Amino acid sequence: MTIEKTEVRVGFLPLTDCAPIAVAIALGLDAKHGIHIVAQREASWAAVRDKLVSGDLDAGHALYGMVYGVELGIGSRQTDMAVLMTLNQNGQAITLSSQLAGEGVTDGTSLAAYLRSSGRRAVFAQTFPTGTHALWLNYWLAAHGIDPLRDVRTVTVPPQQMVAGMGEHRMDGFCAGEPWHAYAIARGAGFTVAASQDVWPDHPEKVLACTADFAERHPHTARALIATLLEAARFIDASNENRACAAGIICSRDFIDVNPLTIAPRMQGRYASGTGRTWEDSHRLRFHADGAVNFPYLSDAMWFMTQQKRWGMIDAHPDYLGVATRVNRIDLYRDAAAAAGVPIPEQPMRRSTLVDGSVWDASDPRAYADGFAIRA
Repeated sequence: MTIEKTEVRVGFLPLTDCAPIAVAIALGLDAKHGIHIVAQREASWAAVRDKLVSGDLDAGHALYGMVYGVELGIGSRQTDMAVLMTLNQNGQAITLSSQLAGEGVTDGTSLAAYLRSSGRRAVFAQTFPTGTHALWLNYWLAAHGIDPLRDVRTVTVPPQQMVAGMGEHRMDGFCAGEPWHAYAIARGAGFTVAASQDVWPDHPEKVLACTADFAERHPHTARALIATLLEAARFIDASNENRACAAGIICSRDFIDVNPLTIAPRMQGRYASGTGRTWEDSHRLRFHADGAVNFPYLSDAMWFMTQQKRWGMIDAHPDYLGVATRVNRIDLYRDAAAAAGVPIPEQPMRRSTLVDGSVWDASDPRAYADGFAIRA
């Protein structure tokens, strides 16, 4: 097997879930598989998207929904994309401002009551309009009777700017990845009202993405990159000691550049809301779980498209299964998983129950997308 491109430029944003990329480099796992990963820190998800499409990046740590937004031509030039693997599940959150806490807001129900009584249209930030954070925020708000298109205003802000924006009273809350929620608490700017796993336990989050053209022209490179990150993910999830090691790696200047104490507790599943509540989360951020995290389930991809249809990002129902089958490169993943000794799930679909009690099993995506009381 000849690897077509040995130096692989991989973009990432400074979030805790870039850990597999950082760990792979630190442990030399890329060299083991015959490649050299050059990690490129980017300022925004738009930059990751644009550089993937232009070829300035070969692959990227990417928002699942963003990849499908590009595939469907939402807000950008349509480009055929590829999802090579899922990098992690869980581990995002929704933070509300300390000012809302002062108004008696403690959860989604009290937020809805506050918005009704105050008559004001709160401002919430997410990281990318078609991305995971926008969809977790929308879903959580709607589950509490708050229409995200009419009752609040949402803005797009790079995650590393959110805490400052909330501290300056320019927004009432945000949904993003870690470590920015823990950082908001440390700064006294806000409190965690919900973790993303409260919205969907063991939900898919970031993926390893590239263009379909790159995957077609460099299949051996893609397989080597998947195998490398599978080994890194397996290392992280192997023990709490390994998670602590990973936290130390990703908090360096090359990646997130924060104090490890900001990252480590939530990476271990230890949460403090900032308002006195603490808990051990049974659906903590996870990277591998014997490959159950990393498999590019078709049902996961289809869910993001149902939500993009729900919120009016696309006018017509896409061919949900057809698009997911084309984009999620299970063929490349299977080969890479075999090389890394990672088991494959029996089915490309999985069943989930979300915060509003709705069950998602991908059996009827059209009815699912059209079945929500609050939608565009």
